[in-house]
Amino acid sequence: MAQDEQEINYFVRVNNTDLDGTKPVITSLTGIKGVGRHTAKFIAETASVEKNALMGKLEEASVDRIREVVSNYAERIPVWMSNRPKDIYTGEKRHLLGADVMMTVDDDINLLKKIRAYRGIRHETGQKVRGQRTKSCGRTGLIVGVKRKRV
Repeated sequence: MAQDEQEINYFVRVNNTDLDGTKPVITSLTGIKGVGRHTAKFIAETASVEKNALMGKLEEASVDRIREVVSNYAERIPVWMSNRPKDIYTGEKRHLLGADVMMTVDDDINLLKKIRAYRGIRHETGQKVRGQRTKSCGRTGLIVGVKRKRV
């Protein structure tokens, strides 16, 4: 079979995530939570994989190298590149990937609510948290606009 006629894997499984095999490696790796474009480029270079090659056309050895780099990603990067440079509980550098990202964010929000921090109270009441104005945007009431007087 020729190189151009090679079968394509439409889904490639990396880190418990199905990645799109019809996209380039860098774009496909951003489908993992916690992996952005910069991280995806680093992973591709470390695994010595062509970053613009289609993910579904890579041979199994290349995909295994990508899986290995993703699983050991936190140890290979400097502190400034991690998405959790100082963990609240342990104080060490961590880089969260996949479902760990959402679980940790939920735990952090629950901690803010528990200690009754201002941000936690805003999360509880469903209001804007990061200092945005709320006079005209972010309204949650039932009435919208001005009621007209019936004649």
